[in-house]
Amino acid sequence: MQHTKPLRALLLFSGLTAMAIGASILFAPTQFHASYGITLGPDANLLSEVRAPGGALLVLGAMMLAGVFVKSFAFASTAIATAVYLAYGFARLFSIASDGLPGPGLLAATAFELIVGGMCALALLRCAGASRAASAPDRAGRAA
Repeated sequence: MQHTKPLRALLLFSGLTAMAIGASILFAPTQFHASYGITLGPDANLLSEVRAPGGALLVLGAMMLAGVFVKSFAFASTAIATAVYLAYGFARLFSIASDGLPGPGLLAATAFELIVGGMCALALLRCAGASRAASAPDRAGRAA
Protein backbone atom coordinates (compact mmCIF):
# COMPACT_ATOMS: atom_id res chain seq x y z
CA MET A 1 0.00 0.00 0.00
CA GLN A 2 1.40 3.38 -0.94
CA HIS A 3 1.97 5.53 2.11
CA THR A 4 0.70 8.74 0.50
CA LYS A 5 -0.04 12.00 2.29
CA PRO A 6 -3.82 11.68 1.69
CA LEU A 7 -3.82 8.16 3.15
CA ARG A 8 -1.80 9.27 6.15
CA ALA A 9 -4.18 12.21 6.65
CA LEU A 10 -7.18 9.87 6.49
CA LEU A 11 -5.61 7.50 9.02
CA LEU A 12 -4.64 10.39 11.28
CA PHE A 13 -8.18 11.80 11.19
CA SER A 14 -9.93 8.45 11.61
CA GLY A 15 -7.54 7.29 14.34
CA LEU A 16 -7.69 10.48 16.40
CA THR A 17 -11.47 10.63 16.06
CA ALA A 18 -11.91 7.01 17.17
CA MET A 19 -9.50 7.52 20.06
CA ALA A 20 -11.26 10.70 21.22
CA ILE A 21 -14.70 9.09 21.08
CA GLY A 22 -13.42 5.90 22.70
CA ALA A 23 -11.73 7.80 25.51
CA SER A 24 -14.88 9.88 26.09
CA ILE A 25 -17.05 6.77 26.29
CA LEU A 26 -14.55 4.95 28.52
CA PHE A 27 -13.75 7.75 30.96
CA ALA A 28 -16.92 9.89 30.88
CA PRO A 29 -19.77 7.71 29.59
CA THR A 30 -22.54 9.62 31.34
CA GLN A 31 -21.46 12.98 29.92
CA PHE A 32 -20.75 11.58 26.45
CA HIS A 33 -24.15 9.95 26.11
CA ALA A 34 -25.91 12.96 27.65
CA SER A 35 -24.66 14.99 24.68
CA TYR A 36 -26.95 12.81 22.53
CA GLY A 37 -29.88 13.09 24.93
CA ILE A 38 -29.28 9.65 26.47
CA THR A 39 -29.48 9.37 30.24
CA LEU A 40 -27.33 6.73 31.90
CA GLY A 41 -28.01 5.95 35.52
CA PRO A 42 -25.64 4.71 38.21
CA ASP A 43 -26.22 1.04 37.29
CA ALA A 44 -22.76 -0.60 37.35
CA ASN A 45 -23.85 -3.27 34.84
CA LEU A 46 -25.04 -0.70 32.32
CA LEU A 47 -21.93 1.45 32.75
CA SER A 48 -19.71 -1.59 32.27
CA GLU A 49 -21.52 -2.46 29.02
CA VAL A 50 -21.18 1.14 27.82
CA ARG A 51 -17.52 1.58 28.79
CA ALA A 52 -16.31 -1.67 27.17
CA PRO A 53 -16.89 -0.56 23.55
CA GLY A 54 -15.26 2.75 24.47
CA GLY A 55 -12.10 0.90 25.44
CA ALA A 56 -12.21 -1.14 22.25
CA LEU A 57 -12.68 1.99 20.15
CA LEU A 58 -9.78 3.68 21.93
CA VAL A 59 -7.44 0.76 21.12
CA LEU A 60 -8.71 0.40 17.53
CA GLY A 61 -8.17 4.14 17.02
CA ALA A 62 -4.57 3.72 18.18
CA MET A 63 -4.17 0.90 15.65
CA MET A 64 -5.51 3.19 12.91
CA LEU A 65 -3.06 5.86 14.00
CA ALA A 66 -0.17 3.39 13.85
CA GLY A 67 -0.52 3.30 10.07
CA VAL A 68 0.40 6.98 9.92
CA PHE A 69 3.82 6.30 11.41
CA VAL A 70 4.59 2.69 10.40
CA LYS A 71 4.44 2.26 6.63
CA SER A 72 4.15 -1.52 6.81
CA PHE A 73 1.05 -1.18 9.01
CA ALA A 74 -0.83 1.22 6.69
CA PHE A 75 -2.88 -1.52 5.01
CA ALA A 76 -3.94 -3.09 8.31
CA SER A 77 -4.74 0.34 9.76
CA THR A 78 -6.90 1.19 6.76
CA ALA A 79 -8.70 -2.16 6.97
CA ILE A 80 -9.35 -1.60 10.68
CA ALA A 81 -10.65 1.93 10.05
CA THR A 82 -12.91 0.66 7.27
CA ALA A 83 -14.31 -2.13 9.43
CA VAL A 84 -14.87 0.04 12.50
CA TYR A 85 -16.55 2.99 10.80
CA LEU A 86 -18.67 0.94 8.40
CA ALA A 87 -19.71 -1.45 11.19
CA TYR A 88 -20.93 1.47 13.30
CA GLY A 89 -22.64 3.15 10.34
CA PHE A 90 -24.39 0.03 9.07
CA ALA A 91 -25.39 -1.01 12.60
CA ARG A 92 -27.01 2.39 13.03
CA LEU A 93 -28.85 1.96 9.72
CA PHE A 94 -30.10 -1.41 10.95
CA SER A 95 -31.24 0.28 14.16
CA ILE A 96 -33.07 2.97 12.20
CA ALA A 97 -34.88 0.26 10.20
CA SER A 98 -35.64 -1.75 13.35
CA ASP A 99 -36.30 0.93 15.95
CA GLY A 100 -37.08 4.17 14.13
CA LEU A 101 -35.24 7.44 13.76
CA PRO A 102 -32.96 8.57 16.58
CA GLY A 103 -32.24 12.21 17.36
CA PRO A 104 -30.32 14.52 15.04
CA GLY A 105 -26.99 13.96 16.80
CA LEU A 106 -27.09 10.23 16.19
CA LEU A 107 -28.26 10.72 12.60
CA ALA A 108 -25.23 12.97 12.07
CA ALA A 109 -23.01 10.31 13.66
CA THR A 110 -24.45 7.75 11.22
CA ALA A 111 -23.66 9.92 8.22
CA PHE A 112 -20.17 10.70 9.55
CA GLU A 113 -19.37 7.01 10.13
CA LEU A 114 -20.58 5.99 6.68
CA ILE A 115 -18.61 8.79 4.99
CA VAL A 116 -15.36 8.07 6.84
CA GLY A 117 -15.83 4.31 6.40
CA GLY A 118 -16.53 4.82 2.70
CA MET A 119 -13.38 6.90 2.27
CA CYS A 120 -11.35 4.19 3.99
CA ALA A 121 -12.97 1.51 1.82
CA LEU A 122 -12.05 3.48 -1.30
CA ALA A 123 -8.45 3.67 -0.07
CA LEU A 124 -8.46 -0.13 0.33
CA LEU A 125 -9.92 -0.65 -3.15
CA ARG A 126 -7.32 1.69 -4.62
CA CYS A 127 -4.63 -0.35 -2.89
CA ALA A 128 -6.04 -3.63 -4.20
CA GLY A 129 -6.16 -2.21 -7.73
CA ALA A 130 -2.59 -0.93 -7.48
CA SER A 131 -1.26 -4.26 -6.24
CA ARG A 132 -3.08 -6.15 -9.02
CA ALA A 133 -1.63 -3.78 -11.60
CA ALA A 134 1.87 -4.12 -10.12
CA SER A 135 1.75 -7.92 -10.16
CA ALA A 136 0.11 -8.22 -13.62
CA PRO A 137 3.40 -8.10 -15.57
CA ASP A 138 4.79 -10.90 -13.38
CA ARG A 139 1.83 -13.12 -14.16
CA ALA A 140 1.99 -12.31 -17.86
CA GLY A 141 5.71 -13.11 -17.91
CA ARG A 142 5.22 -16.46 -16.18
CA ALA A 143 2.41 -17.46 -18.53
CA ALA A 144 4.53 -16.92 -21.65
